[in-house]
Amino acid sequence: MSAPAPPDISLSHRFAQEFPELSIPWSAEEATAPRLVVLNKTLARHLGMDPAHLKSPDGVRLLLGNRLPPGATPVAQGYSGHQFGSYSPRLGDGRALLLGEHTDAEGQLRDIHLKGSGRTPFARGGADGQAALGPMLREYVISEAMHALGIPTSRSLAVLATGQSVQREKPLPGAVLTRMATSHLRVGSFQYAHAAGGNELIRRLADHAIARHYPEAATAENPHLALFASMVSAQAQVVAQWMLIGFVHGVMNTDNMAISGETIDYGPCAFMDTFDPAAVYSSIDQGGRYAYRNQPAIAEWNLARFAETMLPLFDDDVEQAVTLAQEALGAFRPEYGKAWLRGMKNKLGLPQDLDDEVSSPVINDLLTLLQEHSVDYTSFFRALNHAARGDAEPVRTKSGSPEAFDAWLDGWRSLGPSAEQMGRANPAYIPRNHLVEEALQAATEGDIAPFYRLLEAVTEPFHEREGFAQYASAAPVSYGPYRTYCGT
Repeated sequence: MSAPAPPDISLSHRFAQEFPELSIPWSAEEATAPRLVVLNKTLARHLGMDPAHLKSPDGVRLLLGNRLPPGATPVAQGYSGHQFGSYSPRLGDGRALLLGEHTDAEGQLRDIHLKGSGRTPFARGGADGQAALGPMLREYVISEAMHALGIPTSRSLAVLATGQSVQREKPLPGAVLTRMATSHLRVGSFQYAHAAGGNELIRRLADHAIARHYPEAATAENPHLALFASMVSAQAQVVAQWMLIGFVHGVMNTDNMAISGETIDYGPCAFMDTFDPAAVYSSIDQGGRYAYRNQPAIAEWNLARFAETMLPLFDDDVEQAVTLAQEALGAFRPEYGKAWLRGMKNKLGLPQDLDDEVSSPVINDLLTLLQEHSVDYTSFFRALNHAARGDAEPVRTKSGSPEAFDAWLDGWRSLGPSAEQMGRANPAYIPRNHLVEEALQAATEGDIAPFYRLLEAVTEPFHEREGFAQYASAAPVSYGPYRTYCGT
């Protein structure tokens, strides 16, 4: 029996209570020799938690789910999913647990969720329910970098070593990630509910999603259609932000698309080095389904799968329900396009009211040049700041072929770009793939210092500092093609 935690940390169990059909009560496995590896003290304080307590032995057990706070009813959530386009009716949290919901300092309800906490009834095949230290640190650093970049995302509260060995290609140190999100409702949650309980369960889940994420939809003439329209808008915005920053999610299955519009489940994800619309970093994406350029279309496809589960709520007449769904989904492309164009104008320092007939050729010509000359995406845009101030040499050097870019630079500078605007839109530091791998390898071998240094850089991505040049530099040519793995 888990001992109670201090009364200042409490969790509600609304999801577990309201949706027994979609969850299985379960407990985290006891860690044999738990140890705190990294704690997000800033996030802890925002959640109203005392970092000093979380560092204590009792706090560490709390973060592992081995010491439950009042109100906690841990559950493994059930969900379905289209994985690389193929439907799997039963997926669910095979190695994860929802500890419960916590109210943060702003009164916002947040899920406290574990990853790597042990095998659950949803575990598949030979899965052991464990997680290795490296992949959990990967999610920590990338999710916190995404937050610092202003992209809606789940957050990482802590990574803890369990003291156990996890067998992969070789034995690795085991770990648990404690993370936070506004919820873990997914498109796959609705697919699972549709198969498990039909229309009434879908209605209850949709009403829950409205109350949790889109309360304004409750007063609409058709609240469930308004829920769908709100989600279409949220996904258009977040995917546009991914594209603008060069982020490749890697596994955009329907079970990895959050109803909230947050980015969740950082597995084989990466940030693009040289600009390549066909960039694929996931070792399991052999066909390039989730390549960088395909992310908007895949998001739209996933939203269509969500709409299929909701059709009976849109209208009793099937044909009318389909028409309403198509009309709502039709807003995705124009909204994505507007969000992307707005963001690209910011990256180039151009005024938002600049006529699209003027800005679009400038943008399109630049992207063509970046692709043709294999230019590093992030450092090129950051170097443009100097060109906006009159010094074009840094960006010409980054281009690899100065003569090819000179005419474009002249045309762009004639538009009077704002360096200040660009400085707010173009980060100096992102989680460079080679540096992430170096930090994770060092941490696996017992040296956490490179991880902390990387974390320091990417959580203040727009603030250039002395001593951080390596975090703003492209990977060496010798690094070669990069591949990531899901870490399971």
